[in-house]
Amino acid sequence: MTITDNPMLDDLDRATILVVDDTPDNLTFISGLLRDHYRVKVATSGEKAIAIAQAQPHPDLILLDIVMPGLNGYEVCEQLKANPQTKPIPVIFLTVKSDIEDERRGLEIGAVDYITKPVSPPILMARVKTQLNLKASYDSLQELLRSREDMVNMIVHDLRNPITNILLLSEIFLENIDSPPQKLRKNLDIIWRSGQKLKTLVDDLLLKAKLESGHFSLDRQLVDLGELCRTALSDVQDIAEQRKLTLHLDLPGDNAFPVYVDPLLIRRAIENLLSNAIKYSPSHSTVNLRLAYAPNEQTRIQVVDEGPGISAELRQHIFDKYEIGTLMRGVSQIGLGLAFCKLAVEAHGGQINVEDNQPKGSIFTITLDSTTLEPKEPSECTV
Repeated sequence: MTITDNPMLDDLDRATILVVDDTPDNLTFISGLLRDHYRVKVATSGEKAIAIAQAQPHPDLILLDIVMPGLNGYEVCEQLKANPQTKPIPVIFLTVKSDIEDERRGLEIGAVDYITKPVSPPILMARVKTQLNLKASYDSLQELLRSREDMVNMIVHDLRNPITNILLLSEIFLENIDSPPQKLRKNLDIIWRSGQKLKTLVDDLLLKAKLESGHFSLDRQLVDLGELCRTALSDVQDIAEQRKLTLHLDLPGDNAFPVYVDPLLIRRAIENLLSNAIKYSPSHSTVNLRLAYAPNEQTRIQVVDEGPGISAELRQHIFDKYEIGTLMRGVSQIGLGLAFCKLAVEAHGGQINVEDNQPKGSIFTITLDSTTLEPKEPSECTV
């Protein structure tokens, strides 16, 4: 199905519009304009509007007055946009406020349009239809994206067995062939290393799918974050040597750095950041892994490289799913590993960001709570 084939665009009469106004005459007038074409719900206060918007099924569009007792329209819009369930609902402000500053504020907090009173019926109907068409196109696109995700996850899952066979057979050959020719051993090593890369990619994709499902239970354990960093460095050491890079670990002393995290997710996130740093770093440069630890406060894990750096424009999207960029000629996709890092870190309630490393390069920072308290119940992430 394409967006142009979307039946929702041809059947907008089924759309539900929530009209919010504390003046009964305004509600009667606007509802009367809409009822011949759409389903209409009404609310006389901001509190009632939020309750209706959050109930299933959600309205397709909200016409929202600004000046109301209790919660005003701006506050209602802010709460709706802060809730993932109601964030996609388009909001059109209907108000007597005509100042440019009022309009700017409304659009900044998430409204899609701003109509001043007294309302012109043709203008209202035209703008309502436009926003409903846009919403239908957005819903269709989300459906297509979900279908793509389902297909990708199915394919990735089916790849696990053949990749496992490739790794197993290459290991058997290497262990059981007596004194294989140097060229054969080299080729078997290449097969095994390539299989390992594929296996890591598949594992990351499957973990990412579980994280995105919103029902992934974190396996939090009390681990030494310093040891986790050492393991991550060890896992990428061979790749760094091939690219003639130096890896350096900077720990604040020789003590242990205990923290309750899911060791698999955090180690994978660190490894992905290191792999990206290695990929984009010039030969004979250094990649630093730094740990700043404060017990029961904040921990920062930083990966610092001396590569070409990342433009301000790309930094805004670099953690998006399937974001593709070119930081160096001949080096392509960067998005999957970083999208996984973001999901893994946010599942722990942490943050990840990137900044410039002057005079050249990038600094990726993971920030986590340094809690050593065991959670009372298994954590379930809802990213």
